[in-house]
Amino acid sequence: MTERAKKNLRAILLLAPLLLFSAVFFIWPLMTMMSQAVSDTAVLRILPETAKAATTWDGQSAPTPELKAALVKDLKQATDTQAIGDMVRRLNSAQSGFRTLMSKTLSAIDRNEPLPSLEEIDPRWEKPEFWRAITGALSPTTDRHLLAAVDLTRDSSGSIVEMPPEASANRTIMLRTFWIAALVTLACTVIGFPYAMLIAACDGWKRQILLAAVLLPLWTSLLVRTAAWFIILQEQGLINKVLEWLGLINGPLPLIFNRTGVIIAMTHVLLPFMVLPIYSVLISIPKNLMPAAASLGAHPIRAFLRVLLPLSLRGVASGALLVFMSAIGYYITPALIGGPGDQMISSVIAFYATGSANWSMAGALGLVLLVVTIALYTVYARLAAEDPRRA
Repeated sequence: MTERAKKNLRAILLLAPLLLFSAVFFIWPLMTMMSQAVSDTAVLRILPETAKAATTWDGQSAPTPELKAALVKDLKQATDTQAIGDMVRRLNSAQSGFRTLMSKTLSAIDRNEPLPSLEEIDPRWEKPEFWRAITGALSPTTDRHLLAAVDLTRDSSGSIVEMPPEASANRTIMLRTFWIAALVTLACTVIGFPYAMLIAACDGWKRQILLAAVLLPLWTSLLVRTAAWFIILQEQGLINKVLEWLGLINGPLPLIFNRTGVIIAMTHVLLPFMVLPIYSVLISIPKNLMPAAASLGAHPIRAFLRVLLPLSLRGVASGALLVFMSAIGYYITPALIGGPGDQMISSVIAFYATGSANWSMAGALGLVLLVVTIALYTVYARLAAEDPRRA
């Protein structure tokens, strides 16, 4: 083995733990989530024989005897109660009435008596729409979860249409999530830009103290910081007590379990992600530019707007994208501080994942957020890249 090959092998061995960690804790969960979003095997794993027989049915006429016999055979062989429940829920979502229909049919099969025809068990088995619901759910992949994530569905002809308003509110919650993230980003910009300017204007121990004040919250657990705001924002909390002591208010302000409290808490948590990118750009700007503008007769405000602000916009844009990307995935802060109308899309994902065990919908909503985040990260990467004209 050549010396170059030995060096390459050592480099690969050094990177192997990192690659393994990334594969196990990032790539594999990500691929699992993406596969869950388009997976639809709840019916196919219970009705494999029905899937074979359905290939000869036109979907419009009465079901063939082979199709009925295949369905009965599959239901007789089904023993996994949880899998049967998943199948029934999937079919009932496609065609109302399947829950009671399957319950009657499975009860007739379990009695170990000569089985009557399906039509004798329930006359609904004569209706083609119930069989179309079965055949339409036999594909192992589907886009129904991705469509439902943005309040869309397919009609009987296969065209994509809007869901009824009462069927889902994912789009509304998604827009609410983006709106809250935008407000938090704006608040972080308004507070973070002057603070970053103050840090850049100082030096020595003063700069170190100001930087430590920004970095210190990052060393504290997010849950601890949110719990602290839960106490501070209460009616008898520190903020209301101070405002009453100063005589600015006559009664406590509603600062918790509403949108105001969510924005205040999330702004505090995400402020470092705005300050640090702006500060890193400001310290790279020559300090003699503002005095030079003043020597040419520019008012300080005009010099700021025409000189300093344009040069620092890359830092502002990078910080805004970082804050926005982090904010759209927040769960703990809105859950503890916000009210029912302030919950973000992460709460809906948590409900589907843990509340209703609907991993497909949770994966679809997560995939939508992932696409948005990747798009924003692409913009951030372009802004953070070194400008070749400055080289």
